[in-house]
Amino acid sequence: MTGEPTLVDTPHGPARVTSAGDGRAGTLVLGHGAGGGAESADLAALAGEAADAGWLVHRVDQPWRVAGKRIAPAPPRLDEAWQAVLDRLRALDRLPGRLVLGGRSAGARVACRTAAGQGAAGVLTLAFPLHPPGKPEKSRAPELTAVAVPLLVVQGETDAFGRPEQVAAALAQHAGASVYAVPGDHSLKQNPHLVAAAAMSWLTEVLPR
Repeated sequence: MTGEPTLVDTPHGPARVTSAGDGRAGTLVLGHGAGGGAESADLAALAGEAADAGWLVHRVDQPWRVAGKRIAPAPPRLDEAWQAVLDRLRALDRLPGRLVLGGRSAGARVACRTAAGQGAAGVLTLAFPLHPPGKPEKSRAPELTAVAVPLLVVQGETDAFGRPEQVAAALAQHAGASVYAVPGDHSLKQNPHLVAAAAMSWLTEVLPR
């Protein structure tokens, strides 16, 4: 599954997996947000740098995105499709070494919710949507705090879904959590290579081998 994108059957239709890297450092699986696919600038930059550093990187486009739909389904359907992809990759021996689950925005939430069941060694999130814009009372912090392995959140300084200091406050009791603030908003388009650099720093210096 390295090179050309591959379709993987799930209970909700085919997902698309784009892979790169040799896996000598481990495996990184990344999901996308509700507003775009796995080709987003931040995910693409991270995938490229991680593959160069020896990670086998799988970027997963959810079935709704592959089907050309505009609206993401409910979280349980996202989780089911994601887990079906991981199960298929595992059956093909395409999850070598340490497994890190991650993604941006909605994909970050999926990674947090499924990390324990998949035996992940770490969770890497970009632009975690801590709350809907303007509604801090509707916090999704429990999804972050439920992660029992090392956790990274790379958050834009002006993210309307939760600023870095809000995320840090929510994770104050999580000894294994790291929050990196970067310039930009929820899209993380301002400097995707800085986003990738923050993630790579965590992968190489913080995540246990």
